[in-house]
Formats: sequence, C-alpha cells, structure tokens
Amino acid sequence: MLVNVEQGTANPSVTTLLRLSDALGIGLPALVDVPQIKPVVVRSGDAPALWTGEHGGRGVLLAGTAPPDVLELWDWTLAAGDRHDSEAHVRGTKEIIQVREGTLTIEVDGQVELLGVDDTISFAGDIAHSYANSGTTPARFVLTVFEPGVGTSNTSEPSHD
Repeated sequence: MLVNVEQGTANPSVTTLLRLSDALGIGLPALVDVPQIKPVVVRSGDAPALWTGEHGGRGVLLAGTAPPDVLELWDWTLAAGDRHDSEAHVRGTKEIIQVREGTLTIEVDGQVELLGVDDTISFAGDIAHSYANSGTTPARFVLTVFEPGVGTSNTSEPSHD
C-alpha cells in the first residue's frame, strides 16, 4: 500500500492514513503535509480533502498541530446518504462537532444522537463512532479531534471504557 501511495496509484482511506501516522508517531497533519510554518495559515482551497463519500461528501483537514498532543480541525460535508464509520483512535482521543448546515446523525458506542444546525456534541473518539446524513440536503459540520500522546505508548490500544 505504501508503495502504491508513493507512486500515486492508490488513494488511502482516512483510516489507513491514521494508522500510518500513528505507527510513525507523527500525527496525521505531519503525514499529509499541512503547512507548519509559524504562524500557520492555510488558505481557502489549499487544505487536503482526506475523505470523499460515495454521494459526494468530503472531509477536509484544515489544520493540525505536531505530536505528541495532536489537535486537528476539520471541515466536513456529508451529502444526503453519506456515512463515515471511524475506528477507535488512540486512547484518550476526544472529538467535538458543531453542525453548521443540515442534520447529522452521530453514533458512539451504540448511542445515537440527531443534531441540527448549531447543535454541538463532544465524545470519546477512542471508541468506534460514525457520522451520517440521512436527510435530503447536505450536512456540514466542523470537527475538532484531540489525540494525546501520538507516537508514545498511548497509541498501543484503544480504550473501551
């Protein structure tokens, strides 16, 4: 897979990129080369889209910090019918989402929450979770992810507390 990615013949999933960055201990922003010049400015349209849904949605990594405590800022759009299933991240990971447009269904550890415009949710990202749009219009949301201790022993097993 790595050779195919290097040669530009494969488009890795977000899950694959997260596994690679965790294994390398560098954090996802460093792996996908989000600019790290101080101050960090990412111009509109320059951030990488790291997920594309089968109905046209996309997840764009706007910015991120360097390890060991990685903070990521994402702009997500889920088209009607799009769903993204996420495996558990490193132990201690936290996620915060605010819906900007449409409605969004979040499932974390079997608990389902339907969110509307300006609703916010925070949850443990170190258990499997998903984002889905079962509506008829696009859903857009801002996602922040905090992954502590990337590249340390903290990455060995996800928490299932």
